[in-house]
Parts: sequence; structure tokens; C-alpha cells
Amino acid sequence: MEYERKVTEEIQYVPKRNSTTPVPLRVHDGLFIRAWHYARRVIKLGISVVFYFCVGTTDKFWGTMGKLRPAICVVLHYHGVRPLERSRFARQMDTLIGLATPIPAGNRELLQPGKRYAVLTFDDGFQNVVENAVPEMVARRIFSTIFVVPSLLGGNPVWDTMGADYIREERLMSAAQLKALPTELITIGSHTATHVWLPSVTEAQAREEISASRESLQRLLHQPIDLFSFPYGGCNDRLIELCREAGYTRVFTIVPRLAFRDPHEFVTGRIEVNPSDWPIEFRLKLLGAYRWLPSILKLKKKLMAFLFPEESLVRMPDATRYDPES
Repeated sequence: MEYERKVTEEIQYVPKRNSTTPVPLRVHDGLFIRAWHYARRVIKLGISVVFYFCVGTTDKFWGTMGKLRPAICVVLHYHGVRPLERSRFARQMDTLIGLATPIPAGNRELLQPGKRYAVLTFDDGFQNVVENAVPEMVARRIFSTIFVVPSLLGGNPVWDTMGADYIREERLMSAAQLKALPTELITIGSHTATHVWLPSVTEAQAREEISASRESLQRLLHQPIDLFSFPYGGCNDRLIELCREAGYTRVFTIVPRLAFRDPHEFVTGRIEVNPSDWPIEFRLKLLGAYRWLPSILKLKKKLMAFLFPEESLVRMPDATRYDPES
């Protein structure tokens, strides 16, 4: 969630030798860090504009040859929507239904060539999603999936917020609110039992986090829980396999790749969005114009491995960019 950040709470993450957990480094020079984040955001936006223009030109060329482009489906990844952000979120939903067809995260149907689709997901299960996002989605009949942490329902986040302490002020939805959600539009998924960063725990602990959360939600809601998203996006091949063994039918990462190219795919990527995204930024994310990012991250990973072969890189969020195609 992109909250209004306090200047002294800006965070960078640095690799720690022989460690499997992310290490926060507090940066007090807030103006410099905010300028750096802004510059990165602008650069990404500029590259995405060029990328979208090039892809659009190619699509038009093939269109003149009588060939439809493949379907495009993007999974959007929110955390929360605070009261002051509700109107901006509503405008984003208007943009979404104007540019794409909303479909459920558990979709198993073939997508029609030439069409655009969008999937809406929310991680953590914040109460502000129920209060501010759900009414806007219901009014527009937009499908969504909310990934929750069952052991913390009705409480506050107690997980590692990576230095963003203001997130702890947000309350998580209660079990009663979870049960009251309109099931014809909203699907519930698992986000582990305690919101742990899975790469940092033993396999036995990871198995318990992945399985126990599913079992707990199924007992509470009396319905199958088939979808899972990784806290902080932290995953690897073995964790993916543990999710298969636990009975999930699809898991979600934070790699911004197009979704559902195979309607039965197990690992699906997502692009992070926020109510505070600029209109053109949100529009380009929705159109899949940020899907060049995995290639750059893959190149960066190789470069870092070459330059620092002895370092155990756990930089957040780079180390969480699991990509089954890499």
C-alpha cells in the first residue's frame, strides 16, 4: 500500500552476507530518497510509454495482415484503500471497466484473442478495503480476490512491515466482515497463517504456514480456498511445489507478467498498483505496458551475481521477483 510516507521512515533494503532475511536500513535524508523514488517512477513510466507504443505499432501491423493479437490479461495487486483514496480508486475502477473485461482470479476459461482482461487482487485483508474498495467494486460488478491472514483477523498487522510502521495503525477485517462479503463477486484466498516471509523459514515451517492458513479459512468460510499469494512476494521453486501439495490451484507472485496465457497456469504474475498512481501510470499498468520489468530484473540479477558472487542477495523487493520463465 502506498501510504503518505513520513520523511524519516523512508526505507532502503540492503543485502546481508549469509542471511535469508531482508535487512531494513533507515534513511533520514528523506528529501533525497523521495526524489530518488520519484525519479525511478518517472523513468519506469517513460520506458512503459515507449514499450506500449512499440507493441501497439506491431499489433496494428499484424492487424492489417488480418491477424488478431493474443488476448491480454493483467492482474492488479493492491494492498489497501484509505478513506481519502476512495475517490481516486473509484476513478481507477471506471478506467478498468472502460479498457478491460474484469474476470475472477480463478479463471479457467480461454481468453478471446484481441480482447483485454483484468483481474483485481488485494493482499493482507485490511478493513479499509471492505469499507472503501468493496462498495466501489460491487457498484460496478467487478470481480476481485482478497488474500487474508486468518490468524490475525480483526487485529492489527504484527508482521514485519519493513520499516513502514504506520501500516500497523491499519486494522485488518474481522471474521464477520469476511463472511459478509458478496461471494458472487469476491473470492477469498490465503496469504499464509502469520504473514511470514517464507524464504526465511524452514521447509517444515513453510509447509505449516501454507497449509494451516488454507485449512483455517476453509473451516471459517465453509468453502474451498484455492488461491494463494506470497507475503512480500517471497517465493522459490520449492515453495511453489509446497503450494501444489497443499491443494491450491493457483498462486500469485509480484512479477508483472501477462496472466492466463495458459488458462490452467499455476503461477501467475501481478503488477502492483496504488490508488495514488497517476492516471497515465495506472492506465499503462492496466494495459500491460510494464511487462518489460522482468527482463530488466533478470539482467540485474545476473549482473549482481557476476559482480558480487559471494553475497547472499536478499534485497527487497528484487529478491522476491520469482519468475518461472527465468
